[in-house]
Amino acid sequence: MRSYVALLAPALVAASPLGVVGDGSSPKPEEITIVSASASGNGCPQGTVTSDLSTDGKVITFGFDAFQVYTGPDTKQSDKSKNCQLHLNLKYPGGFQYAVVESTYHGYAQLESGVTGTFYSTYYFSQDAAATTTTRTSIEGGGTWADGQVYTKQDLVPTASIIWSPCGASGILNVNNRVALTSSNSSASGQISDDDATVAFNQQVHFNWQVCK
Repeated sequence: MRSYVALLAPALVAASPLGVVGDGSSPKPEEITIVSASASGNGCPQGTVTSDLSTDGKVITFGFDAFQVYTGPDTKQSDKSKNCQLHLNLKYPGGFQYAVVESTYHGYAQLESGVTGTFYSTYYFSQDAAATTTTRTSIEGGGTWADGQVYTKQDLVPTASIIWSPCGASGILNVNNRVALTSSNSSASGQISDDDATVAFNQQVHFNWQVCK
């Protein structure tokens, strides 16, 4: 099955918790476009990823065939953890810089009791790879998760941890997503994968803008 990740340029995000598009502290919506985007990692190896950029350059959708993790009696260690790193190059006017402040994920998980699924998202800009922000969210198996259900994960990046793009340059934003399964019960099984092409794995990235100083 194929899962999807949709990346939205800031102009399409309805509400940014910091700053208002077009108020003078952020670029005008028509001035922001996605120039290019790509993906890399063992969760999205070559030949398993498709991408579709909207005609206005505001939205790009990635489709993945291999971003799935499993655990159980017959699984290998490599089945239990996968990552997919997204690289997004935005075109925006000089004099501004941006930072990620929120990400929302939707997907499907089936986890028996004793199995834990953990989601990591690390944000950084290529020009300063040492400066990163990482969020972490976990799902404990059992209960309703044992039968499988769709999940929603929302990351709010603390203000003190916000990483800003380089000032005066169109910095490449990298989002390294990793999903890992661990288990305290060797006979328990679990998976995090796609269920439906439209809800399997969708990510919306919210941005905060500021004028370069």
